[in-house]
Amino acid sequence: MAEILDVNDGSFEAEVLNSDTPVIVDFWAEWCAPCRQIAPIIKDLAADYDGRIKVVKVNVDDSHQTAGAYGIRSIPAVLAFKDGQVVEQMVGARPKANFLELAEKLA
Repeated sequence: MAEILDVNDGSFEAEVLNSDTPVIVDFWAEWCAPCRQIAPIIKDLAADYDGRIKVVKVNVDDSHQTAGAYGIRSIPAVLAFKDGQVVEQMVGARPKANFLELAEKLA
């Protein structure tokens, strides 16, 4: 089973921006109901694309600097990174098909 890394302001650059593989970043918070709603989808993506895409979570309450740097104003926000650059983003709870489409673009 693929591991979903918890990334924060201190580890974001190493784990996301300097990653050799594409990265899906889930910006979330404990109190966010839609974030909890998409959590199983994010977990499935990590398993289904293990080895091809890295999946990480950033808690916006703990990582203000990173959330601010990427203009995160609404959560859940899912950003796709390739070669250290944002190539796609989605905000809000969406159907699983939308997340699969995002992952397929990266894989």
